[in-house]
Parts: sequence; C-alpha cells; structure tokens
Amino acid sequence: MAQNPLLALEALGQSVWLDLIRRGMLASGELARLVADDGLSGVTANPSIFDKAIGESHDYDDAVAALSRKGASPLEIYETLAIEDVRAAADLFRSVHDRTGGADGFVSLEVSPLLARDTAGTVAEARRFWAALDRPNVMIKVPATREGIPAVRQLIGEGINVNVTLLFGLDRYREIADAYLGGLEERAGRKGAVDRVASVASFFLSRIDVLLDPTFERIMREGGPRAETAAALHGQVAIASARMAYQIYKDLRAGDRFRRLAAAGARPQRLLWASTSTKNPAYPDVVYVEPLIGPETVNTLPLDTLNAYRDHGRPAARLDEDPAGARRVLARLPDLGVDLAAATAQLEREGVEKFDDALRHLLQTLEERRRTILAGARR
Repeated sequence: MAQNPLLALEALGQSVWLDLIRRGMLASGELARLVADDGLSGVTANPSIFDKAIGESHDYDDAVAALSRKGASPLEIYETLAIEDVRAAADLFRSVHDRTGGADGFVSLEVSPLLARDTAGTVAEARRFWAALDRPNVMIKVPATREGIPAVRQLIGEGINVNVTLLFGLDRYREIADAYLGGLEERAGRKGAVDRVASVASFFLSRIDVLLDPTFERIMREGGPRAETAAALHGQVAIASARMAYQIYKDLRAGDRFRRLAAAGARPQRLLWASTSTKNPAYPDVVYVEPLIGPETVNTLPLDTLNAYRDHGRPAARLDEDPAGARRVLARLPDLGVDLAAATAQLEREGVEKFDDALRHLLQTLEERRRTILAGARR
C-alpha cells in the first residue's frame, strides 16, 4: 500500500497544520483522526474561520444560548468560544508537542484585527489570551503590520509564542525576523529562558497571484514583446517570493546573531506557508504545496487542499531548488510595471480589512442570536 503523501512530509522536515478549527471536528474525533492518520501537527485559525465555524453551523448553539442567558456580550461570547476551542485543540496536540520536544503541536488564536494598527492594544490582548489559554503549545497570532513589529518583539521577549500573520513582502519578513531575534536577545539579556519560545512567520501566498495575475493576463492578451515575459511570470510570483524568503531564512539561521541565541537553546522562527488553497481553477489544486516542501517549514492547509494532497501529492524537497530562477522572476516584475512592494502593502491593507469584516460579521451574527434567545426566554 502506497505511503500517505502527507506522512512523507514530516520526513522531509515540513510540518502540516490545518487551516481550520471547528468544535464539531473536535467532538466527533475527526481532528484526532487527522493527527493519527495524516500526521497533522498543528491547527491555525483566523477571524474568517471562526466566522464560518460559529456563524454557519449548529456546533455552538447550546454554548451561545448559555452565555447569552448569563448576560455575555457578543464579543465575550466569541472570545469564550474561541478560547475553549483553541484550548481543547491544544490539549489534543499536546502529545505532538511533547514528542517533538516543544518544536511542534501548536494551535493559534489571533488578536482582534481591529487592533492591527495598535501596538499597545495588541500586546495587551495577546497577554490576556496567553494567560487565558494557559497552554505551552499555543501561539498568539499578531499581524505583520508596521505596528505589529514592536508587538512581536515585546511578546517574544516576554516568552509568549507568536504566529506572525498577514505577511506578504520580503522586506517586512526581514523586519519580523529582526523583531523575533531582538525579543529573544532581550529575554536572554534578562537571564530568561529562550528554549521554549516558539514562533512562525506566516507568508500568505495565493493572494499574491490573485492580485498580480490579471495584470499579466492583460499584457499577454495585448501581445508584443512584453507578452512573453508576462506568460513566464504568470502564477509564479507567490512561489518565487516564498523561495526567496527561504533563502533569507537560511542566511539568518546561519548568522552569528542566531547562533549565539541557539547556544542558549533558542529555536529558529520557522516559515509557514499560508493562503495555500488554489484560487485559480486553471492551476493544480496543490500548486502552493508541491514546490514549497523544505526543512524547518510549515504548510497550513485548508481541509480540501489537505485531502487533495493525501490523494495525489508527490512529496519531494523542492523549496531550495533554483533560487536564482526565483530571483529572476522577481527581478523582471518592473519590466511589466509591477511594483511588488506596493502590491504587498496593498495585500496587507486588504488582509486586515477582510479580517475586520469577518469579525464584525460574526459579532453581528452573535448579537442577532443573543437577542432571539433572550426574547424567547422572556416569553
């Protein structure tokens, strides 16, 4: 019987996390089966995922009703449900965490996206969630905004695990990596332990191609000398960005700054590939999985992509292939009038807005349910 391709990824140094959390998966044993059968070693979530999980299922009806009758606000209901789910999932993955010596088995909870431009607010909420979860194998998600950078440094310095999310650009990745190392250095300088502090830098991939591909397609339709360049870059920018990020990671990993920290037991901040579902139906359904397999990385997969990879994945270490080719892809963008830095800044703004909208929508849904429940109780 052929080996499950998902299980082969661990041997190649890549962890598979699920980009989904839902109470029904925990209660039914589905999530536990994915751990046992597919080697799943973590879970991550965001406001959009909780909006769908809570707003579009009946998994939470009893809990919402009970909290509503106790007088909880929509925000208090959401936070209570999310913390309960993340805590339960962390308990499920605790065996993975222990087996890997604290290197894996993480579950993430995101600070409110409404705080994305508020450093102090982000730090305060992250501290509050960390204390409420009270598990060593949780991560607090902090957006990679300009204001998020000092929050990452502060939280890492306090020994709080951080999943840096909504990361799109290479320059911003360098700043986030610097914040991680700076936080560890400050902690080590205070004689704090650094061997159990963990972090990932979550690169969002498919959204890059979704934004840029229409420009390439327009140029291809126009024909002329630029059409060939556009065809060569079509669907390639996200993967090239990820491969260049990995080269930056390797340089940081081998640098003196990290080596000094590693001597005290510090772990590298792993790169995590996010937004890995295929948005363009013309692309293979595992297009953001196959080329990006490499040591000390994480790929967080939506359930459909995970199922697709189990069915027809072809695991092999490809992430480090042809970095010069990836560099050429990014170098040719200006020839087509594409400013990658401006594009990734736009994606960051849009990403924050999408998560804002998802949280606001969820809170509105909970308010409507709360009112219905309380109105029924008064009859």
